Amino acid sequence: MTYTAAALLGVAGAVIVDIFVLRTRLLRRRVFWLTYPIIVFFQLISNGILTGRGIVRYDPDAILGLRLAYAPVEDLLFGFALVLFTLSLWSWWGARDRSVPG
Repeated sequence: MTYTAAALLGVAGAVIVDIFVLRTRLLRRRVFWLTYPIIVFFQLISNGILTGRGIVRYDPDAILGLRLAYAPVEDLLFGFALVLFTLSLWSWWGARDRSVPG
């Protein structure tokens, strides 16, 4: 499996979890899209440092070849999937905790 395919599967999985499994529907919230660029900014900095210095290397046959701040664009997809999945779980657990009398 290529890095591109894995990144796309990660995005699809995170979207399915957000919308259908946990039903947190973060992708439909304006606040998610207004704050996500902050995450992307810092992701580009960290990816640029790690890939620009050769700490992380990618097989050219496993990626599309398009790079942003030295890192393959697939890293943005993986980052999106990781952030969405994590925030979906966080929101779901938070809502669950508020609904349980304590």
